[in-house]
Amino acid sequence: MTVALAEAVTTLPRAPGLAYEPKFDGHRLVVVRTVEDVVLQARSGRIVTAAFPDLAAAARQLPAGTVLDGEVVVWQEGRTDFALVQRRAAATAARAAVLAQSLPASYAAFDVLELAGLDLRARPYERRRALLVDLLLPLGPPLQPVPMTTDPELAATWYETLPASGIEGLVVKRLDQPYPAGRRGWRKLRHTNVRDAAVVGYTGSPRRPVALVLVLPVGDETPLVSSPLTPALRAEVAAAVAAQASGRGAVGAAGATVTAIGLGEVPFRPLDPPLTAEVRHASARHPPPEVLRLRTDL
Repeated sequence: MTVALAEAVTTLPRAPGLAYEPKFDGHRLVVVRTVEDVVLQARSGRIVTAAFPDLAAAARQLPAGTVLDGEVVVWQEGRTDFALVQRRAAATAARAAVLAQSLPASYAAFDVLELAGLDLRARPYERRRALLVDLLLPLGPPLQPVPMTTDPELAATWYETLPASGIEGLVVKRLDQPYPAGRRGWRKLRHTNVRDAAVVGYTGSPRRPVALVLVLPVGDETPLVSSPLTPALRAEVAAAVAAQASGRGAVGAAGATVTAIGLGEVPFRPLDPPLTAEVRHASARHPPPEVLRLRTDL
């Protein structure tokens, strides 16, 4: 199932006919209720049903032929915790059953694409939203519709106050809009920061690094994998890795693993001592941090 995408904006759109939803800090997940069973699909297309048996069990209450779009989140101490969502998504089938008890997942649904076999994607968002609420409210947690408002002042209040609960920002949609599958037809306003992060490793090879493994100066110090490096940054990182190796006589060997968004566990090569990079990232942990430059001036 091809999902809708959103274009980043830097200010809150204000116009008649707009709807505003909180952007939850989780993993994008499509819930497909077939006649036979339930299939959970990540944005990448990977099937993750086995990793979330609690959500799969709840989704069996849906009518056959129903498809939902939303985010899977894990709440911890009153806020969503992306590191715990990563842990759930990367779990083996055997481990998933245990984690479902200790770290239960919730599903923040923001669209219904099919209902009882009827394709709704051509219907306006306002109608799809009404059907989504009617479908999920009787069921209750862990399947819940995200909050929505058409009041830009309330949306602005959400934007300023909800980050304390792990909310990334807002998604803005037109009330008359069909579901924009595969297109950036929605708009997203995120809280972002540019700051320095410790580079504790990299994926790929020493001559062609693909992404950096970062520890951000906020949060729980869980390592994160950056978005793919640009060609210029790949060359710069390769040079820094080579310089470090020449000084120590060795290149960091692969063997450590880190959880990457949409990919699960991936191997990486540690760096000791770490490098420093300037990165741009959301106040929450999704999407992956974007590396702007290595900090060689420190």
